[in-house]
Amino acid sequence: MPMEWLSQLARRALDAWHQRAIALKALSFAVVGVVNSAVDFGGFSFAYYYLALPIVTANVLAWIVAVSGSYVMNSLTTFARESGRVLTLRAYAGFAASQVAGLVANTATVVIASYFMPVWVGKVLAIGVSFLVNFSLSHFVVFRKRPGAPQREG
Repeated sequence: MPMEWLSQLARRALDAWHQRAIALKALSFAVVGVVNSAVDFGGFSFAYYYLALPIVTANVLAWIVAVSGSYVMNSLTTFARESGRVLTLRAYAGFAASQVAGLVANTATVVIASYFMPVWVGKVLAIGVSFLVNFSLSHFVVFRKRPGAPQREG
């Protein structure tokens, strides 16, 4: 009996994953985001603290690296069904362009926060703000389902 229940639960979870419920997509996007946040924070810290670059320059450089990793990981996982797990320069450019709003929100947050708290704390806060902006744009604009477009299994 417990194995049957567990099997049903696993099947339901798999079905929900394949249907790409928004909550599961957000969770997957968040997991990718954790990895990219570490890359972003590490790159920013290195550029700001060790290379002594200005906040905005350090933030933009870290963003370029992080957004590239985010595109690859989200195309292959979170939005695999929509992207068909195919990486293209055009899709990357669209993804990067959509993430510029997140970059602006992130940079504005870290710059403003730097007046009230340590820069690294402001950067952590900025990562949270940009998550909300980036997920919304990715889900509703970049990787949205297009009517009539064939969907590959993810």
